Amino acid sequence: MPKVRHYADIVAILAGLMWLVLFWSVSISAHLGSVEPSLAALLMLGSLILISFVHRPIRVLLGRYHVRKRRTEMWMHILALPLTLAFLLAIVIDHLITPMNGEQKMLLFNALATAGWLVFVVTLLVKLLYHLVQQKRRAKR
Repeated sequence: MPKVRHYADIVAILAGLMWLVLFWSVSISAHLGSVEPSLAALLMLGSLILISFVHRPIRVLLGRYHVRKRRTEMWMHILALPLTLAFLLAIVIDHLITPMNGEQKMLLFNALATAGWLVFVVTLLVKLLYHLVQQKRRAKR
């Protein structure tokens, strides 16, 4: 497996983790009634984005096809699917069990986004192991 794909995997995993920190900070802020956790997460996120745009080697790395492809896959795991599932589950819970407030809906989304990110990481690890086994088999021939 080329080094670019390894870098792409690492970038996508870290980007997903970064966004999860922001998502969870919103839930913590809502629970505490204070904006400090969200502001701290936004400051960290902004700093990392600024560094990635200013530092030329990182900017070149992030512009590569494999990185963009992996980040798109990551977004599907931590945003698109969890938003859809959280919306549908919140409707079902609202009608069948009990009404949910905004904080509980955000917590449901965060839990699903975290699960999606973990599935994404496990998928990348399985792909990595598969490629390593394939390389060893080819080397033995």
